[in-house]
Amino acid sequence: MDYIARMARTRIKVCGVRDTETALVASECGADAIGLVFAEGSVRRVEPEAAWEIACVVPPFVAKVGLFVDAGAERYHEVMERCPCDYGQLHGGEGVDEVRECGPRIIKAVRFDESTIGDEIRKWNEVAEVEALLIDGGAGGEGRSFDWRALARVQDECVHPIILAGGLTAENVGEAIRIVRPWAVDVSSGVERERGIKDARLIEAFCDAVRAADEG
Repeated sequence: MDYIARMARTRIKVCGVRDTETALVASECGADAIGLVFAEGSVRRVEPEAAWEIACVVPPFVAKVGLFVDAGAERYHEVMERCPCDYGQLHGGEGVDEVRECGPRIIKAVRFDESTIGDEIRKWNEVAEVEALLIDGGAGGEGRSFDWRALARVQDECVHPIILAGGLTAENVGEAIRIVRPWAVDVSSGVERERGIKDARLIEAFCDAVRAADEG
């Protein structure tokens, strides 16, 4: 176990990528995944055809994640046929049946609430189509943080890898990693110079901060 702990590293997902330049910057800075937002009404939304152009420039072994919010299984599969992604991220109030219809290879997002997080973890533990649980402080892309220590107290109950999101920046991601030790961190607004517009320098700083936390 000590050897595994020393070798472990925190994966990085940069979400809300809207152009090929940002996708390449994220990949070059060390991101393990990019998020393509298909949710209606989001400032980071991309059409499936544009998302496919982005996906085609991403280097091998960098995962593409399609993000949906209460889209329904039919719409989910329609978009994923037009822009095949490695994973689907469901970031709304999708129930167990809908998640199973959309599966496999689902990342299920859960909004953190200290009073309900234990029940949420146990519910999704039973769903084989879920490959990771993303814990966010808000509805996604809001930059809303939460009590990481409260999550750390219950995280061992989760059988899925935990992806930590919500208000993460280069300045605080190191502390978040030290407290939670998540499988991965997910950043969107924390690497933007204005809402919906990513900044290459902020992406680089965020990835550097994650590596520094792992080394420390």
